Amino acid sequence: MSDILESYKPEISKAHESNMDHLVGANDKRENFRVVGKPNLPGKLSYALATGLAKFGIDYTAPNMLHAKFLRSPYANALVKSVDITRAKAIPGVVDIVTWEDPDMYTIGGGGFGPPTAYLENWASQAGEEVAVIVVAEDEDICEEALRQLDIEWEVMPFVIDLKKGREEDAPRAHIKETAPSMFSPPAAVPKKGNVTYADTTQGDVEKALAEAKHVVEFELKLPAFLSGMPNPPASVAWWDDGSDDPYLGEGPNLHIEGAVQRRTNVGSMYGVSNEKTIQRGLFQGGRYCDWGLRKSQEITPLLARRTGRPVRCANTREDTYDFLMNERYMYLKVGFDDTGLISAVDDWSVADNGSFGSSSFGAANDQGYGPYYTLKCPNIRQRMDVVDTNRGKMFLSGQHCPFNWDSGTMMIYLVAEELGMDPIDVAKLNLHGPASQEDNSPVPSFEACLEAGKKLMNWEYHKAGAKTLPDGRKHGMSFRYQICPRHAFSGYDCKLELRSGVVHMPTQGPCTGIFAVECNAMVVAEELGLEYADVAIDFDYRETFTPVGGGSDGSTASSWAMKECANILKQKILEAAIDQIKNPPAAGMFGGFGGFGGPPQADPFEGITSADELDLANGMVVRKDDHTQGKPLRSAVSANVFATFSGRPPAAIWSLGMGKMLDTMNALFCEVAVDEETGEVEILRYGVVVDPGKVLRPTSLESQIDQVMYFSQSCQLFGEFVYDERTGIQLNNNMLDHKRTTMLDAPPIDRILLETRSGNAAYGASGISHSLANTHTIIIAIHNAIGVWVDPPATPDVVLKALGKA
Repeated sequence: MSDILESYKPEISKAHESNMDHLVGANDKRENFRVVGKPNLPGKLSYALATGLAKFGIDYTAPNMLHAKFLRSPYANALVKSVDITRAKAIPGVVDIVTWEDPDMYTIGGGGFGPPTAYLENWASQAGEEVAVIVVAEDEDICEEALRQLDIEWEVMPFVIDLKKGREEDAPRAHIKETAPSMFSPPAAVPKKGNVTYADTTQGDVEKALAEAKHVVEFELKLPAFLSGMPNPPASVAWWDDGSDDPYLGEGPNLHIEGAVQRRTNVGSMYGVSNEKTIQRGLFQGGRYCDWGLRKSQEITPLLARRTGRPVRCANTREDTYDFLMNERYMYLKVGFDDTGLISAVDDWSVADNGSFGSSSFGAANDQGYGPYYTLKCPNIRQRMDVVDTNRGKMFLSGQHCPFNWDSGTMMIYLVAEELGMDPIDVAKLNLHGPASQEDNSPVPSFEACLEAGKKLMNWEYHKAGAKTLPDGRKHGMSFRYQICPRHAFSGYDCKLELRSGVVHMPTQGPCTGIFAVECNAMVVAEELGLEYADVAIDFDYRETFTPVGGGSDGSTASSWAMKECANILKQKILEAAIDQIKNPPAAGMFGGFGGFGGPPQADPFEGITSADELDLANGMVVRKDDHTQGKPLRSAVSANVFATFSGRPPAAIWSLGMGKMLDTMNALFCEVAVDEETGEVEILRYGVVVDPGKVLRPTSLESQIDQVMYFSQSCQLFGEFVYDERTGIQLNNNMLDHKRTTMLDAPPIDRILLETRSGNAAYGASGISHSLANTHTIIIAIHNAIGVWVDPPATPDVVLKALGKA
């Protein structure tokens, strides 16, 4: 799409200048790329993943291993008053039974995600939650039988699975304990009442602006709970040794933990074990999308292994892992605007599910600090939220939060457009503020480029709801959504690079989290050192400090910025070592000396070179800066081993500075559907996705992330929902048959355009994309545009027919 970018070249150039002025990174303005941005470069671990060699937590075993299982509550809200373990303990093969009253439950510290008091509670706030008892036995079948033989006295309490009812004053208490405040807790505007925590944030005078507005639209938006859907259930195996097997680890016991990938530090700290003595060689975390929380099955095994003196394995089933990626929410919005479509007031009152006890609050009131409203010029914004404790389920840190909140803005733009007979793209362009602030009326170059590209891609000709019928008689619908491409990674990175025996090594602890950030870093190293991607040796070692994880694809761009700095430090050291070797050459014939192995003398390509400033790295060689055809292979030009380190992070991201009040990189999503009014069937004809991540580092990763988001957003809007028994509060469809997900047969075509305005401020002006395309209503809005009536997700055929008055 170079023609589209060309038309915005003046604005993009201006964005480059204004954004790059404050960058301190090396070579951020690089224009020519040999490695970065090139497609189809394989992942370092792709072969292992594709062939099944990769081992996830549930795949690990150990000699003489025991198995552990938790008692899981059959009730949505219940207390274990007492438990008699006599019959269970007598079963042959049962090795240990631990209850919540055991003193060992208080020895597990709060260094990870475990609570600071008793690790295992005798109260469960959702059906299926671990509660009161853990059984350790020779195999899982014996564990199950022992759990059945427990004599338990339950106190079953009323529950809340309907959050609207849960906010009523006489509703039963969903949580008998209060979650301790954290950095992610909502601001306390009003004291908590019953199940409800209140949050309120206001900008301007909303009531006055609504009263003075020429038009006011009101609507209710249901954001459905969305399934995390991890294909690899969490599990771990742990064992201890006394330190005698490996003298390099020093004196004292060592903790081996497999399956808690990326969290060995947290698990080690829970047991008072240093990072150096916590050993984890596994690399594969398993499929998950912004779900970083450990499950108890990944935390408890070190305790059980210490008690029994044998390796212990504990694994969730897939049914145990039907957790929320996003909690349910109802949003009630009023929007005031004038005849041109300029929005003057937004009033958002939301009722959000706080989930069962211990849920992350990331998905609740935190969204008030980051959402679509602050990207508008609108000066009057009020967000009120009732966050309701329920017994529906748990969202682990961190959850899929702000992108779905963004759909309130998508709906707002659409309804203003429908009211005034305008194209929603024009409404969005009118209301989006400029790069610097909400008072900035200048266009955002990235946004304008995304819109222009998207309109051409989709042959965009907008029509009002119900106005277009396809030749086959189905109704045609279309929708549009914009978002920023945030870089919300705020981590620092400790990078190291080594030149050993002529090969550049990039050590990293990993892990493989599905975002291929390690590969992005290796591509940047190759770019800066004049190498090919395959020339960089990626050395995975759990003992290394560097990990490229820091958020998602946006973590890739931030870590790559730090690795780029490290690569340039190494480059300078390599060139200095080359000068030293020029001045002090090895004996003839050594390292490919000028005589080779008895061959004729060769001309010295470095004749007259006296300074590292006169050298460069290119094509795997040390070359003359004034003539890249003259040089020597890196292995022969530098015989010394060279090391470089760098600790730091890129400049603060626009997202962290303004939470939408400043704008740089953007994206746009377009959707077309066909709706059969006789059957209620909805077909997605196509998606069009235009993304400006600033700079594309690894196209394969970016394209795959776009596809993944489209697929699970489709699941949310057309197929999957959480179904509960209203009498018991138990979830009825925690399996892949009854909770339908998008499959390859369901997936629509996705047309993608990747733009590069270089207006981010991580590596080479990159920002990333994070999970900003995740949505709950792009398809739903397109359905309304087709048939003129609203449906709540999931828009199954029966739901569509009911909305049409035909069922």
